Amino acid sequence: MRALRFICRILLGLVFIFSGFVKGIDPMGSAIKFSEYFSAFHLSFLGNFSLLFSVLLASAEFIIGIALLLGLRMKIASWAVFLFMSFFTILTLILALTNPVSDCGCFGDAIKLTNWQTFLKNVVLMVPVMVVFLSRNKFPVRYKPFGEWVTLGILYIGILLVIRYCYFYLPVIDFLPYRTGTNIPRAMEIPEGAPQDEYKTILYYQKDGVIKEFTLENYPWQDSTWKWVDTKTILIKKGYEPPIHDFRFTDPDGNDITDRILYDTKYVFLLISPNVQKANIAGILKAKSLADFCNGGNCSFYALTASPISEIRQFTEKNNPGFSFYHADETTLQTMIRSNPGLMLIKDGTIVAKWSYREFPEAERLKNDILGYAVTYYREKRESLTKTILILTLLLTLAVIKILQLNFDRRD
Repeated sequence: MRALRFICRILLGLVFIFSGFVKGIDPMGSAIKFSEYFSAFHLSFLGNFSLLFSVLLASAEFIIGIALLLGLRMKIASWAVFLFMSFFTILTLILALTNPVSDCGCFGDAIKLTNWQTFLKNVVLMVPVMVVFLSRNKFPVRYKPFGEWVTLGILYIGILLVIRYCYFYLPVIDFLPYRTGTNIPRAMEIPEGAPQDEYKTILYYQKDGVIKEFTLENYPWQDSTWKWVDTKTILIKKGYEPPIHDFRFTDPDGNDITDRILYDTKYVFLLISPNVQKANIAGILKAKSLADFCNGGNCSFYALTASPISEIRQFTEKNNPGFSFYHADETTLQTMIRSNPGLMLIKDGTIVAKWSYREFPEAERLKNDILGYAVTYYREKRESLTKTILILTLLLTLAVIKILQLNFDRRD
């Protein structure tokens, strides 16, 4: 029984740490998912708090996982995981039955699960949850409460710092289909022989005031006494969907410019702002010098938004950005980059680099070598991030070890 408790505790700890971490490194993605849920359940007034809920959920999952993995504050952790999983198991059953959104978002964009898959996953996890919960008084207490609380507090601050970094810049690990190095045209291809969408057509005919459903195989085409009323087509099985879809851009006149962007032989900068009303104005204006640089023939520049023309006109008159906006789907733009605005550099349809508005490149630094600047930027960013993570990990590890040593209180 002791071995079973140990396995269940470790399993739940790892699952919760992973779930909290993948949400935490993409707080904007989780906030978007919360907004979808609020809209689906007619709770749109909570939309302004989506980011707050995103941070709270990710950090709560992570710290519950840490507590379970390290065996800290096990009575509280057991209650937390029991209440957490009980609530979300019921919620995911409702989602599976009503299907208001197609993807639950329980593992962010790292692992996509349908609502039914999520519900079944939660049902399976309830088994180790019940083992841990019912055994909550049998886990040994090895450390003083002060040491355990301080340890959890330090690690909680650590995950909050990771969330903060990924919110102000971009996710440290990009699980989205528009990650750096992706060739967009290839990611839009449907392999030969891939499953296609399957539909069912229902025909509604009326006779003597009674409306009846028919299929294409049995509708009364030879009986003129039946009068057609309506036809509905229902998707019964989803076929293969390429990683990138709905990738389409139009100019203000409605002309498609997608191929012009994808097959441009020059470097192409895409300024992405899903909603200009919610965009960081300084970031938009910062891109003006970059647009001027590109207009000099060095590269191409396109500003993309999903905002309606009236809002674009109002924004342009007020802020005078110096460039025109092209239109795209809001979900597509939000998936392309987690920043408003954000900047993407592509060449021959391949994504070369992505920047948050807080780190837009200066036009002067691009004059000599655009690719060289992008490569140098990513190398320096990766090296700096690696050093920071190593230092933080070392400090946190030393702090945890020292605190546990000072507060060690082994009990029989």
